[in-house]
Amino acid sequence: KQQHPDDDKLRELILYLSTLSENDPNFGATKLNKLLFYTDFLAYQKFGSAITGQEYQALPQGPAPKRLKPIIESMKRAGDLRQVRRKSGRFEQIRPVPIRTANLSKFSGPEVDLISSVVQRFWNWNAAQISTESHFFLGWQLGIQGETIPYSTILIGNRKPTEAEKRKGRALQKFAREALAGSHR
Repeated sequence: KQQHPDDDKLRELILYLSTLSENDPNFGATKLNKLLFYTDFLAYQKFGSAITGQEYQALPQGPAPKRLKPIIESMKRAGDLRQVRRKSGRFEQIRPVPIRTANLSKFSGPEVDLISSVVQRFWNWNAAQISTESHFFLGWQLGIQGETIPYSTILIGNRKPTEAEKRKGRALQKFAREALAGSHR
């Protein structure tokens, strides 16, 4: 189903993720990108629609919301968020810091639970680790840089087929060969 991006929900989600991640020393702009991605795509998988409905693009470091930069800039201008730059190992971390409390009434109870579980799942992961993890996502792997990643790609598995599935595939392959051979007569 077609979903329209909800910039207000994105703003509140950024604030909420930033609040939940205040004590995570690895939380910065890259990790925020990935937490937004996982939250929206897992919501689509679980509930049939994303939380923010934002478009995510395939970038070299993994999926990211297309409109994140302008939204962050508008939040800084409005006094909702600030960004603190600090050294993190050999990299500079740009850490989003909420100035106001997120309006959780924008989210359903199950959405709030999902958001919390995503933050917990990736707690203490650094930017490189969570970026690498996002590279296993088939939607990102198949995407062209800058192209929108369809939410529906979260529904495509990339696990190895079971032995039963392989047998079924071989049987269908044989059936297809016979059917195609018969159509050329």
